[in-house]
Amino acid sequence: MRKDAKIYVAGHRGMVGSALVRRLQRAGYNNILVRTSQELDLRDTAAVAAFFNAEKPEYVLLAAAKVGGIHANNTYPVDFLLDNLQIQNNVIQSSHATGVKKLLFLGSSCIYPKMAPQPIREEYLLTGALEPTNEPYALAKIAGLKLCEAYRRQYGSNFISAMPTNLYGPGDNYDLQNSHVLPAMLRKFHEARQQNKPVVEIWGSGTPRREFLHVDDLADACLHLLLHYNGAEPVNVGTGQDLTIRELAEMVREVTGYTGEIQLDASKPDGTPRKLLDVSRLQELGWKYSIELRAGIAQVYQETFGTAPVTA
Repeated sequence: MRKDAKIYVAGHRGMVGSALVRRLQRAGYNNILVRTSQELDLRDTAAVAAFFNAEKPEYVLLAAAKVGGIHANNTYPVDFLLDNLQIQNNVIQSSHATGVKKLLFLGSSCIYPKMAPQPIREEYLLTGALEPTNEPYALAKIAGLKLCEAYRRQYGSNFISAMPTNLYGPGDNYDLQNSHVLPAMLRKFHEARQQNKPVVEIWGSGTPRREFLHVDDLADACLHLLLHYNGAEPVNVGTGQDLTIRELAEMVREVTGYTGEIQLDASKPDGTPRKLLDVSRLQELGWKYSIELRAGIAQVYQETFGTAPVTA
């Protein structure tokens, strides 16, 4: 991939898209194409087609999506299904129509069955029922992955797919109603420390196990795949390590310096009992994560809230 190749990053203002832009720039790629959602509504088929016809990108990183946690998925299922289908269908279709050399579609680990064997291998896709709390988003992502496979099979398009685990990092969403578990925890513990609250409440039993990957590591893995992978099969991107939600809460409490108690609300949904990705395919391609979880959380806490983390 030439350093001056025209690379379109769809969703460049989001957490993942902005990390992709940072990584590409650091690697010396100087012809990065971006548009805000105000400039280009990716749900608008005609507008997307016109953009691709005018700009003719050579490579496409599809990171644009409507994302959110359990509460948001349960509240807005139509939006999560329809918006994501429209976005990815338009970008993938226009990429094919204008002869894009390579496209990387970013899915999500929530595409896998709720009760999938652990760690989750790529071939477990569509072998069981999905987690109901994020089914609309998962269905859209599965459709995107399969559309990439279909274009490859029917037309020989070099469209690849990566399935990231739970992500965190700069540019995350900290809205308590719509955010994922880690940013929500950071905000809760930070505010509890500021307000001297005696207790922080965490949704669920605390027993589900989750894996977390810094978004800068994801961006690095995506560039590695762009340069070194041309296969039809999706590739899991993660650390291969997990911890319980309770252990995560204790880690966040420690980083933020909160000294109160953690209270678990078992009446709230837990989601999937465990979600750990098998990352052996990615490791065989020569890539491994570099940012350890506690160090990554401490970095994000300082950057986001302007407060120095408590050292271990």
